[in-house]
Amino acid sequence: MAATGLRFRPGTVFPSRATSPSTQPYHHCSPQRMHAAKGRCRLKAKSSNGRPQISASSSSSSFRDVVIDGGPSEDGAPEQGGATVSITVVGASGDLAKKKIFPALFALFYEDCLPEHFTVFGYARSKMSDEELRNMISLTLTCRIDQRENCSDKMEQFLKRCFYQSGQYNLEEGFSELDRKLKEKEAGKLPNRLFYLSIPPNIFVDVVRSASRTASSSSGWTRFIVEKPFGRDSESSGELTRSLKQYLDEEQIFRIDHYLGKELVENLSVLRFSNLVFEPLWSRNYIRNVQLIFSEDFGTEGRGGYFDNYGIIRDIMQNHLLQILALFAMETPVSLAAEDIRNEKVKVLRSMRKLRLDDVVVGQYKGHSKGGKSYPAYVDDPTVPSGSITPTFAAAAVFIDNARWDGVPFLMKAGKALHTRRAEIRVQFRRVPGNLYRRNIGTDLDKATNELVLRVQPDEAIYLKINNKVPGLGMRLDSSELNLLYSERYRREIPDAYERLLLDAMEGERRLFIRSDELDAAWAIFTPVLRELEERRVAPELYPYGSRGPVGAHYLAANYNVRWGDISSDT
Repeated sequence: MAATGLRFRPGTVFPSRATSPSTQPYHHCSPQRMHAAKGRCRLKAKSSNGRPQISASSSSSSFRDVVIDGGPSEDGAPEQGGATVSITVVGASGDLAKKKIFPALFALFYEDCLPEHFTVFGYARSKMSDEELRNMISLTLTCRIDQRENCSDKMEQFLKRCFYQSGQYNLEEGFSELDRKLKEKEAGKLPNRLFYLSIPPNIFVDVVRSASRTASSSSGWTRFIVEKPFGRDSESSGELTRSLKQYLDEEQIFRIDHYLGKELVENLSVLRFSNLVFEPLWSRNYIRNVQLIFSEDFGTEGRGGYFDNYGIIRDIMQNHLLQILALFAMETPVSLAAEDIRNEKVKVLRSMRKLRLDDVVVGQYKGHSKGGKSYPAYVDDPTVPSGSITPTFAAAAVFIDNARWDGVPFLMKAGKALHTRRAEIRVQFRRVPGNLYRRNIGTDLDKATNELVLRVQPDEAIYLKINNKVPGLGMRLDSSELNLLYSERYRREIPDAYERLLLDAMEGERRLFIRSDELDAAWAIFTPVLRELEERRVAPELYPYGSRGPVGAHYLAANYNVRWGDISSDT
């Protein structure tokens, strides 16, 4: 991927029982992905519909290595026909597909992370030729990684693999024609198919029904990546899951939350579980509070029609921030296998208290003038219904009722049209008991406590705030930072989250995708307060565009003797 100078083409394999000394973990790969001496990405293979595959030919001493892209296996023998992966982006003409999915696929291709035999299809209602699709895609492709190879040549090679099929989402005819075209491209190879549903949630089921019936692989695996939102509450989410499972097995459904693919979120478990200095401190005994902060410095900007139906709690808190919280607070999993990690996430989600209205503050940005420039209110967006009370800001205090975290407030804050763009995790530790320097520190909480900050975006960084003596003859203390700034420490480009998640989906790696019981547990926390907000028609507190948000958020934190970390410092 983009973070490495090595070039490889991943192939899914059965590893030999005896570990080869030439096979080593590679730093950007998932725990199951390995790089052999020949540069291939090696992984435990999955069979049709995402289930673990059983080798058709094995001896008493070893399994034969089978490579997904049809190249030679470890013993040098060519595979019978080989395999191919067909990636269909449903909703190909939408913004997400154009700005994120196609560029991520090209980045994987540029880094030789896609199989040798692959095809990309766009599917949408718009009438479009193959060439028109390629022209549309080419506008958003960039060789942002490096200039190791000629960018225009790589683009041309990638675009030749891209094709288009027009059709309705709720009719099988279009998908039947797609199936015919896919079979032409897959001729003579084991067909594996991945569908990315870059479409509104109200047509998920229509597409899955039509595609699964007419365009599933007959002999390889078929998988569907489903974008959030996964419903609006427990009831609608459960109904969506039941509807999808009429046509798919759970193993075929990859519920994507792109924040789980971000570098710093992936590094969260590494930081905790592989550093002795942190793991013993990861509990109520040493941590005073944890803050999960998400802010954008722009408003809905024409997306108000979509946003107004969900609001900031459903759009950001219930998925992005809650998923990060679950990874942060979970117990040590048995292994790094996907199911072991997801089991621990479900346990911690089920331990969380249901949110009460008293533990939530909601806000909505209003118009504001600054520096001679006027900024519109949320309700000024022409796509937003007049008089809307949908929150564009929310803060909440979440508690986990288990032995590790009892009494520790987890504070979430998310908002649009705020003073800065950031996403970060802030861990504030308890004061030092009987601190010898309390006279120098006084009652200033910021100086009395250490703070660990993981900045997810922008400018990825991990830093630890410590108390330090200011050089000089006197005894004056200062809050200083031990700072790991990724752009300075790691010179190569950090891969986009969609690159990692697309590659994982193709390889059947589910660690960063959301399981149905995990989704149920997440909605159970938020559904009661969401219903109460809507039934009571709670009016959001107004805050100026470009401000730090509503005052009520500060009172909420103060209830737990907490000060928002991003207020005390803009680091």
